[in-house]
Amino acid sequence: MRKHSLDPWLLTAVLVILLSSSCTFASKKEVKKKTNGKEVTYDGTSLIIDGKRELLFSGSIHYPRSTPEMWPSIIKRAKQGGLNTIQTYVFWNVHEPEQGKFNFSGRADLVKFIKLIEKNGMYVTLRLGPFIQAEWTHGGLPYWLREVPGIFFRTDNKPFKQHTERYVRMILDKMKEEKLFASQGGPIILGQIENEYSAVQRAYKQDGVNYIKWGSKLVDSMNLGIPWVMCKQNDAPDPMINACNGRHCGDTFPGPNKDNKPSMWTENWTTQFRVFGDAPVKRSVEDIAFSVARFFSKNGSHVNYYMYHGGTNFGRTSAHYVTTRYYDDAPLDEYGLEREPKYGHLKHLHNALNLCKKPLLWGQPRTEKPGKDTEIRYYEQPGTKSCAAFLANNNTEAAETIKFRGKEYVIAPRSISILPDCKTVVYNTAQIVSHHTSRNFMKSKKANKKFDFKVFTEPLPKKLEGNSYVPVELYGLTKDKSDYGWYTTSFKVHENHLPKKKGAKTEVRIASLGHALHVWFNGEYLGNGHGSHDEKSFVFQKPVTLKAGENHLVMIGVLTGFPDSGSYLEHRYTGPRSVSILGLSSGTLDLTESSKWGNKVGMEGERLGIQTEKGLKKVKWQKFSGKAPGLTWYQTYFDAPESESAAAIRMSGMGKGLIWVNGEGVGRYWMSFLNPLNQSTQIEYHIPRSFLKPKKNLLVIFEEEPNVKPELIDFVIVNRDTVCSYVGENYTPSVGHWIRKKDEVQSITDNVSLTATLKCSGNKKIAAVEFASFGNPIGDCGNFTLGTCNAPVSKQVVEKHCLGKAECVIPVNKSTFQQDKKDSCKDAVKTLAVQVKCARDKKN
Repeated sequence: MRKHSLDPWLLTAVLVILLSSSCTFASKKEVKKKTNGKEVTYDGTSLIIDGKRELLFSGSIHYPRSTPEMWPSIIKRAKQGGLNTIQTYVFWNVHEPEQGKFNFSGRADLVKFIKLIEKNGMYVTLRLGPFIQAEWTHGGLPYWLREVPGIFFRTDNKPFKQHTERYVRMILDKMKEEKLFASQGGPIILGQIENEYSAVQRAYKQDGVNYIKWGSKLVDSMNLGIPWVMCKQNDAPDPMINACNGRHCGDTFPGPNKDNKPSMWTENWTTQFRVFGDAPVKRSVEDIAFSVARFFSKNGSHVNYYMYHGGTNFGRTSAHYVTTRYYDDAPLDEYGLEREPKYGHLKHLHNALNLCKKPLLWGQPRTEKPGKDTEIRYYEQPGTKSCAAFLANNNTEAAETIKFRGKEYVIAPRSISILPDCKTVVYNTAQIVSHHTSRNFMKSKKANKKFDFKVFTEPLPKKLEGNSYVPVELYGLTKDKSDYGWYTTSFKVHENHLPKKKGAKTEVRIASLGHALHVWFNGEYLGNGHGSHDEKSFVFQKPVTLKAGENHLVMIGVLTGFPDSGSYLEHRYTGPRSVSILGLSSGTLDLTESSKWGNKVGMEGERLGIQTEKGLKKVKWQKFSGKAPGLTWYQTYFDAPESESAAAIRMSGMGKGLIWVNGEGVGRYWMSFLNPLNQSTQIEYHIPRSFLKPKKNLLVIFEEEPNVKPELIDFVIVNRDTVCSYVGENYTPSVGHWIRKKDEVQSITDNVSLTATLKCSGNKKIAAVEFASFGNPIGDCGNFTLGTCNAPVSKQVVEKHCLGKAECVIPVNKSTFQQDKKDSCKDAVKTLAVQVKCARDKKN
């Protein structure tokens, strides 16, 4: 019998193949271990991250609008609020304020910010710009771009594209170097190029179309392994995803421009940004929740809240007329505190949508229209029990009953109920079961000792050097180095040209394109004038006393930031444009082009840096006597407010100007610009704790207006220690009772019942019950009053459940409040309203 043996050559070949495969496998394993990269793709349903479809709940948080010391807390709270993604713009004028000189430190440390997000296990969307708008000065574009020869912003213009490409590559290379893209194992899963370009595209005609195509090719050619979006750009070229911005994208968004692209919402505005002079505007959380539920019910898979935390426009960073406080009514307020119920109600919404995740991402959509104002949208996965439904009532005044799969559901006015198993209501957009808070500004005992103000008043120039025959344009004059530009001119009046009639008046008339103006004539202060965000131009006209011979006019043009929107941004102009003297017997004297104008940029105090300890010694300060002219610097010292709570300065008694603490720019204030309610738009100005030392903090204020009262300024501590609940007995119990196991939604408690929850922040406990009523109370948190119906034991019951506890849960039903047998208003649907005060134990 003959033995079979392998051919020697065949044996060698097999060994080579085996060794080669082994090496290849090891090599791939090593690469994966090194990069842990995630592939990010998309289809018509959602983004697909590392092979898995995702529902993305994102929030805008801008790193320059808070401090690095605040970032960890803000990001952590965002995650606890149910977000899995943070979206941020990249601010070109922050990172390259001067051409070729870069800044990535302090509040500009983008890499640190992204790594903190990654540390919290969250994704990042990077919105590159180059233009960002964002109510940020110049829309994020650096001033020096304006002075590049032949440049036109945001169009098919060679100089602009050259500088944009250099900037874009610099930022993206930096991200790549730090291995921050998902393809490298980092958190960045999505990018955005340009911003709401369709708003200006028609102004540039074909050049606008070419520019958008160029921007798309630029980022796509870098092969960074992430998808890219263009917001408000319905014609976004492939492979860009066109995305929606607005309040109700579930109704206004026409949808992706290709079937293979997902429906994405890049900006769901959580409130309205504020400008000086406007009245308070808020957006209710019920409206936000309704809009998000509707968007996800119509194939949406990504929503971003703009803003989730607005923060502060420190220094001179806000766009024209925009307040220093930014999007304060967001889920996290300016100080990074949870604004309830906006924060909690949206957190519950995210929980409810996550219970629907499988049917939303894998199911087939169906729609029914049972009534004029009602609608049913549901998703089912064939062959499984996986199903989720959204029952919508668009009637704004009355509840509606919807019959679905043999069961009747009462849906509150203008709301959507979410059924993650097509049977169980776990959330209704109009029924808030999370707690509420009211913000308090408590006067600091430690910081508000008697202030010893010293003052330095800017010298008023009589005649400045210059040979311009018209007032120089203010943006170009200041070059974003200061808010202030001086204008001086002198002119002679012949005695015969003075008014002849008794009582006749002469006036100076100045037409300005914005933003504000101060005027002196022959050394006398005439006053000031200003425009507004909506109407920037204004006319300043005041009587003047002319003299025969030479007369002197001095003006200060004042900026409140650079514009941040619209086409041809590089050709926007502002400042005084026309100056004339009225009432002369010889007729109107036009000074605009008949006199030479002298100019100077900024204040002497700015040039010397007197807002800092070092610069303070460069001028002679006088003790404040109780009264001072305009253009005066005020300085004093104060100790840091007690506790670790957020701190602010309340600018009562002041007019308009700038604030610094220990040399750090707090921002612009404008107390004298009253809104239609005869109130200042912003009173408190945030001082981050990182700006402060325990003792002897330097406060410097530059005040434009005369006769202000700095003694009325005070420092406050910010808290949300007023905690409330407002829950109707017919509300849906908290979504926290439910989890999804495979294809079923199951309760995690034996008894799913409606409760009101109150929770103190930090190490505080409920120290007092300030209001409690089970009946028909009216008002809101911080301002409740009894209605016509009230259970007498309400306060007693709440005190029993809550006093001395950090968190308490109160059952919301008639038996808890002893009304199951005796009820003076049986037919009324009851509501439980509670207000408590949180405080630290006296021992602590």
